Amino acid sequence: MALSRSARLGALATAAASFLVIAASSAPSPGADGIGDTYFPQLGNGGFDARHYDLDVAYNPDTDRLDGRTTITAHATQSLTSFDLDLQKLDVTRIEVNGRRADFTREGDEIHITPRGVLHKGRTFTVTVTYGGVPEPLGGPIVFGSNYGWMKTADGVFVACEPNAASTWFPSSDHPSDKATYDIRIKTPKGLTGVSNGRLISTYDKGSETVSHWRESRPMATYLATATIGKFDVKTGKTPGGTPIYVAIDPVLANSNTVDVYAVTAEATDYWSQVFGPYPFEETGAIVDDMPEAGFSLEVQSKPAYSAVRSEQTIVHELAHQWFGDSVSVDRWKDIWLNEGFATYAQWLWSEHKGVRSAHDSFLAGYNSRPADAAFWQIVVGDPQRDTMFASAVYQRGAMTLQMLRERIGDTAFFKLLPAWTKIHKYGNANTADFIELAEKISGQKLDDLFQTWLFTTGKPVV
Repeated sequence: MALSRSARLGALATAAASFLVIAASSAPSPGADGIGDTYFPQLGNGGFDARHYDLDVAYNPDTDRLDGRTTITAHATQSLTSFDLDLQKLDVTRIEVNGRRADFTREGDEIHITPRGVLHKGRTFTVTVTYGGVPEPLGGPIVFGSNYGWMKTADGVFVACEPNAASTWFPSSDHPSDKATYDIRIKTPKGLTGVSNGRLISTYDKGSETVSHWRESRPMATYLATATIGKFDVKTGKTPGGTPIYVAIDPVLANSNTVDVYAVTAEATDYWSQVFGPYPFEETGAIVDDMPEAGFSLEVQSKPAYSAVRSEQTIVHELAHQWFGDSVSVDRWKDIWLNEGFATYAQWLWSEHKGVRSAHDSFLAGYNSRPADAAFWQIVVGDPQRDTMFASAVYQRGAMTLQMLRERIGDTAFFKLLPAWTKIHKYGNANTADFIELAEKISGQKLDDLFQTWLFTTGKPVV
């Protein structure tokens, strides 16, 4: 078919206009200073995708000083004239991009970096930041009113960073939507142990110091990274199912007989592997530190961190997070019920597995114990707001939602849904809409009313 002259001219004009639009959209520009999370607008950064972190940190417990050198390997998602990293409080002495010194400025918790040339879209680049100082934990209402992040202990430091404290100890794109692999080297005075994520690659002495090199080869959100330091009794081995296990316990807590952390960790790792799908990481374990001021535990990737010897229920909760939160991470923080509701429901499943109480009865116990006028029912679980993102309703009503779903679609569909979710989104990010879509696909039912009632409507639902 041949085009007329007027049609040819029109086509040329359209092509020219399209070229101008494309050229304008691909013009080099600064990366955004945040990904636009409604709870933490400046967390994370635009214009690049972090692929790997190489962290070298040296910590002196006597002075509480941290000296670090972080190299980030990243992929440019736009042509960049400049870009940002997140870093709180610590002093930066030098930044290099692709081995060449780069200019930078600071504004609050943002480092604004200007390389010596454009970083072209689609290219990989490295940024190395040399920094130091005394890290400060974060506080406020978010984490049960507790401090969190980099927290000094009697013999070292307890590092638990959810949701926004990773950038208190290393420069990063500090949002779970930007996951990466890690090499973490921790330099400590001799006699102390540095524990981190993934596998221990090597430990060696260098003068009066010990260097421990850990490698997390599976993608990890920044808040799940740790460099916990102290005196630890370490036990290693394999679970009955064959997963390597590493458990470090502060000797101050060694005589606590409340729970066998190693045994429960091994048992729960293997059981959840049957229910939720294969264990997603190279190693399982625990870090148990004497840190009563924290009063909480965190699902640190591959090795949950406990601020004391915790109960069996806490251990199974944090290990369930290895699937729900660590491997499958939230797309935005408002979806936090996908982490906490699922891990709480795992506790109910554990009680059911042990013959203690059915998940249905656990649901009724929680439902009946809270009157209709309780503040508990006023939290919108599907978007709980920043300062109440860890409210008990996010945990308990989130778990109630899953029990209601199970009773609606039946056990066959429900226990097909859980491993399907962790398989489809393995090492990635997902949101509530994704979960609803998958639940409807597997069950063959429309479920909008259930999720609207339990996640997005205040008040006590009628059962």
